[in-house]
Amino acid sequence: MNRQTDDDKFRRMSAIAMKDVLALSVAERIQLVEDIWDSIAASGETLPVPDALREELDRRVEDHRLHPDTGTDWNDLRRRLGKSK
Repeated sequence: MNRQTDDDKFRRMSAIAMKDVLALSVAERIQLVEDIWDSIAASGETLPVPDALREELDRRVEDHRLHPDTGTDWNDLRRRLGKSK
């Protein structure tokens, strides 16, 4: 599909969909987002990871490898976040 066709399709879709989406309740919109997210995850399509993000992730993994005791356990973090409410 060429760029012009993609842009036209998006404009038509967004004009129709936004009106309909905004008419939904908040709970229905959240469900719609979840359904869309699930369909994206199920598609198997991947997106490239930008070099800067890959470098940051590599840096963090290396930092954790060198200093494994400096991180926060996920369960401890959830517990602390729960107490801050």
